[in-house]
Amino acid sequence: MRQVILILGPTAGCKTTLSIELAQKIDGGGECVIADSMQVYSDMNIGTAKPTEEEMLAAPHHLVNLVPVTKEGFTVNSWLSNAEQCVQEIQSRDKHPIIVGGTNLYIQSFLFGMFDGPESNEQIRQSLNELDNRELVEKLKIVDPQSAERIHVNDRKRLVRALEVFEVSGKPISELQHQWQGRPPRENVIILGLDWPVSTINKRINKRVKVMMGEGLLDEVRELKDKFNSQAKEALGYKQLLAHLDGECTLDEAVERIKILTRRYAKQQRTWLKRFKVLPNTHFIDMGEKGMQTVVNEALKHVSACSVS
Repeated sequence: MRQVILILGPTAGCKTTLSIELAQKIDGGGECVIADSMQVYSDMNIGTAKPTEEEMLAAPHHLVNLVPVTKEGFTVNSWLSNAEQCVQEIQSRDKHPIIVGGTNLYIQSFLFGMFDGPESNEQIRQSLNELDNRELVEKLKIVDPQSAERIHVNDRKRLVRALEVFEVSGKPISELQHQWQGRPPRENVIILGLDWPVSTINKRINKRVKVMMGEGLLDEVRELKDKFNSQAKEALGYKQLLAHLDGECTLDEAVERIKILTRRYAKQQRTWLKRFKVLPNTHFIDMGEKGMQTVVNEALKHVSACSVS
């Protein structure tokens, strides 16, 4: 059975490019499984940095465009069940599943399983949904400062869930998630991380936002304006441009806000990724000024060293 390869790194960090190169060059071949909570939605293409048609032709891709952008209720469990099925099917074809992360909670759950939390409470959830994101963050700081620090202000779904868990159970979700700490990671997984200098990744983020705007992100948001579900409309990039379309800020202000929040998100990702460096079969590549072919060769060397005969 071919091993699962998991690619981790900050946003705008070349994960898609590396995954396709590996899928093409790795012994036996591979197929890419996307672990991104916004790329699952159809029509959200530019702002989610979804693989292009050309990229998806270069290597098989899964868990992209799974559900319409209007659909509510797609959860981490929804993604996980789909991902497990994909992994089994890809391995049955004697190929490597290449998980491209992605959304932190998706990766955490894939490696360690779902933590045991209370079921949702619709009445509490409705009450929380009356608050805006800033109000949710301030409320969370009081009851669970650890989660308030970790969850991005635009990640409305996780903010609501964290507060809901506390109100239902009386315990912070960060405390319940400590269940993960005692669990070993799933076996047969090779982890590749991409380490970028802060100044370099910030430049890449600024460039990506500029390119997205040039590719028509504002038109994409305008087209989807009345279709977004409650989760999708909070996505980084989309929320800021929706505010512009509603007359709350200029376009320049919205674009600058996207850059700032994306850089902040990348900082949170770097902090979160540190915990994976101690896991077995893990190698983080110091990207620096390396060309992609050098990175691919280093990744292939690590995979070969970890491969099970």
